[in-house]
Amino acid sequence: MTAYRAWADIDLDALTHNLGVIRHKAGPGTRIVLVVKADAYGHGAVAIASHAVRCGIAALGVSTSAEALELRSAGVRVPILVLGTIVDDEAVDALRSDVHIALHSGERRAMLQELARRLGVRAKVHLKIDTGLGRLGVLPSRAVDLLREIRRSSHLELAGVMTHVSAGEGAFAASTAEQARVFEEVLRKAREERLLGGWIHMANSASLFTGLRPRYDTVRPGISAYGILPADLPGAGDLRPILSLKTQIVFLKDVPQGTPVGYNSTWSAAHATRIATLPVGYNDGVPWRLSNHGAVLVRGHRARIVGRVSMDYITVDVGHIPNVHVGDEVTLIGTQGNETISVEEIAAKVGTISYEITCSVGKRVQRRYVGGETLVLPSQIAPFGAWPPRLPRSTSTAHDGGGNAFHAERAPAEFDPSELDPDFPHGRS
Repeated sequence: MTAYRAWADIDLDALTHNLGVIRHKAGPGTRIVLVVKADAYGHGAVAIASHAVRCGIAALGVSTSAEALELRSAGVRVPILVLGTIVDDEAVDALRSDVHIALHSGERRAMLQELARRLGVRAKVHLKIDTGLGRLGVLPSRAVDLLREIRRSSHLELAGVMTHVSAGEGAFAASTAEQARVFEEVLRKAREERLLGGWIHMANSASLFTGLRPRYDTVRPGISAYGILPADLPGAGDLRPILSLKTQIVFLKDVPQGTPVGYNSTWSAAHATRIATLPVGYNDGVPWRLSNHGAVLVRGHRARIVGRVSMDYITVDVGHIPNVHVGDEVTLIGTQGNETISVEEIAAKVGTISYEITCSVGKRVQRRYVGGETLVLPSQIAPFGAWPPRLPRSTSTAHDGGGNAFHAERAPAEFDPSELDPDFPHGRS
């Protein structure tokens, strides 16, 4: 029996592998902005970002300024871009922490210019152009005018120009081609007036893996780094899932035929069987919609979820599995024996997307980081002259600011310096 009710093993070797696949897809010299929003899609932003930086990632993307400031307070010093918007009250701390900010309007430009002037800093902004998502971003017809305004702003620095692909199929969708055409037309006009500066970026994971062109000098992969991509996209099979979600049996009960189980008695035993209670629920990443038709892995066998998934517990039928005991490890996502339950399988069963499954893994699930090199604590910065870090074999454990454990259980992986961005040595810019 482990010390945790539920835990997620995060395989840093798999993350290193996936970043290598992404780097190959991006091509030499292309800057990689790894998206670590929503706590790195539920995998733990501080640990993921810290490891990714040492793997040569040039920058990080987040959704909110609070996410950016969490990384800054943990010692992450590479550029961090808030891809979404910020509210006015967040802007002071973001500018003081040298966080890049996506810019969507003339009104926000004026506000950031005045605030940066008062603080005595230059705000780094990325103009976001709405080419078809219809959410955030300036309309293409207004983009060049806004670039002119940025150029005239004494305390703004144009750190990039970006857009956001709307289609999950990436470059396979006709709408993506139209978005790329609109984006390139704005860039063409801006080039004519010498208004461009910083990074140009459009490609997300789906666009990168479907060969979007032009790719420009920067890409923004997210979900693919965590080993998740729709199976019908090319290259999905090259990725390795980095998350395994596990729990343990805390109670066993032999029940006679007809025994109801769970809220509203939505399931009753068709025959005498054994029910195992697991201390996880929809707060821990088990979708409520898996009630009565999901499965977990116990001793290498599939065990059906019976009854309603509740906030804190689920019940599974283990009557067909021999030698089951309290304390046995149970896999909810991952591989046990010859059986595997993937994030994609769960998402398909409940009619959602893989992103929602990993993002729903709650805070009380302990994240354990295994594999890879021994991690420098997030509050420390690796010396600029020591790259890649040459650290000894170790079985030590460190913790991030949230109390989650880093476990280094294998020898440090060797880095190939030729794989690093040549224009951004050591992943720093």
